[in-house]
Amino acid sequence: MPVNTAPRTATWTFVEGEWLEGNPPLIGPTSHAMWLGSTVFDGARWFDGISPDLDLHCQRVNRSATAMGMKPTMTAEEIERLALEGVKKFDGKTAIYIKPMYWAEHGTAFSVVAPDPGSTRFALCLFEAPMNTAKPSSLTVSPFRRPNPEVAMTSAKTGSLYPNSGRAIIEARGRGFDNALMRDLNGNVAETASSNIFMVKDGVVMTPIANGTFLSGITRSRVMTLLRQAGLDVREVTLTVEDFKNADEIFASGNYSKIVPVTKLDDHDLQEGPVARKALELYMDWARTTAA
Repeated sequence: MPVNTAPRTATWTFVEGEWLEGNPPLIGPTSHAMWLGSTVFDGARWFDGISPDLDLHCQRVNRSATAMGMKPTMTAEEIERLALEGVKKFDGKTAIYIKPMYWAEHGTAFSVVAPDPGSTRFALCLFEAPMNTAKPSSLTVSPFRRPNPEVAMTSAKTGSLYPNSGRAIIEARGRGFDNALMRDLNGNVAETASSNIFMVKDGVVMTPIANGTFLSGITRSRVMTLLRQAGLDVREVTLTVEDFKNADEIFASGNYSKIVPVTKLDDHDLQEGPVARKALELYMDWARTTAA
């Protein structure tokens, strides 16, 4: 029986000069992206009439394309304008995920493995996706690790990195947890399988230092800045699993759900803490006053 390829929520995609509803067929079996994984994307949010840091997400997708050996075909400003145009196609009742994407259609003349920059294609996909902000989550330490820059394209937000995160989430869910706490190859905490991670100990907010093994998120940076402006001591440091197990509070940050409190790490139970609540409050206040 054929698989239903229709999207699960209302979806619009801009490609090659027009907006198409649903899930248009864009990649064929000979496309470099399908065969050899040359895909990058980014993810911004629209909700309550605002789209915080949309400009930064549009800038980052172009940097990701360049890092993957492709040639961006749109300026960040053009992508931002198109995204706001696309938002108007929805009824405004549900939050929207804004996903600009690049991929290569062909390999180079000297090696099919390497993407041909001249064959870079662009699409912008918007779809309805509820926020699930502040929904508590449980974590378990994953047996899988985040790769170093020497072995993977960690400087790009590329689809090729996500199968590793996917298997970590599946393994964690199989043991009754929502998500996985992932370490780098040195054994230090990097992030969860799908978001950046923070911990609080004795009033000090700490997050793993950006060492190239994970994407240092736009929301992560925004939260750090806002907490510091509010007078909190926020530090980027090398952190171990033991540090997190001794934490007073743990929360995750990411564009998809913004702030997610962690209420369980393996056999350690935690309360939804005041810093996570403060981080979400500061973020939403900033978004509604600055990003509107």
